[in-house]
Amino acid sequence: MNVDFYPAAAAELELAAQWYEERSIGLRQEFLTEFRPGVRQIMEHPHAWQHLGCGVRRYRLGRFPYGIVYVTEDDQIVVLAVGHLRRKPGYWKPRLKNKR
Repeated sequence: MNVDFYPAAAAELELAAQWYEERSIGLRQEFLTEFRPGVRQIMEHPHAWQHLGCGVRRYRLGRFPYGIVYVTEDDQIVVLAVGHLRRKPGYWKPRLKNKR
């Protein structure tokens, strides 16, 4: 499976990583080190994670309060959001209409 990031999701990933780096040197890398295996797990088992409705699923990071919100289309995974789990639930829903 291929993974494609909605542009806003890629920006969210970068903003979160920057935020962690501003808090502690090296924390950005720790965040990304946890994020990357999450994407690999989604690729290996795309239907294993929490179903949110309308074909949307969410993988939760373990150490950090973030989730990878995605949909699967044929042999492709589209990441709609890299969202903080305690802020603005469902803010990404309008992106369902504008998937790449």
